Amino acid sequence: MSDLHIALYQPDIPGNTGTILRLSACLGLKVHIIEPAGFDISDRNLKRAGMDYLSSVALTRHVNWQAFEEWRQSTGRRLVLASTKAAIPYVDCTFRPDDVLLFGRESAGVPDHVHDAADARILIPMIEGQRSINVAMSAAMITGEALRQTSWT
Repeated sequence: MSDLHIALYQPDIPGNTGTILRLSACLGLKVHIIEPAGFDISDRNLKRAGMDYLSSVALTRHVNWQAFEEWRQSTGRRLVLASTKAAIPYVDCTFRPDDVLLFGRESAGVPDHVHDAADARILIPMIEGQRSINVAMSAAMITGEALRQTSWT
């Protein structure tokens, strides 16, 4: 089991969150949801996307950003933010086995103070004129690369 963690900052869409929870269950990753979420965490859409995998996920809910940051800093984990505002392609990042991969809200990303708290900021290069890749797809791409570098070798 990897010690890599995925964190979701105030997720908006239950289907995306459920998909990321399913991905995490299958890969043995821990997930952190930084609240408030834009939906009821017990929402049936979350359960539909996560299917019966949700019971296998190590999920921690943090009441707000400050609570998450207190946890993260107490564990000494590096925070790697996926952002369309970043300059470093995710394949050029050297991941660590205990990184926390942070993904922002589907509607707005993360606020500046969260962006500033990240130890590393990475992006998925896209062709010009496109806004962003679905957050669940982004999580899968970046997590795959992080695992390839840290535990699949």
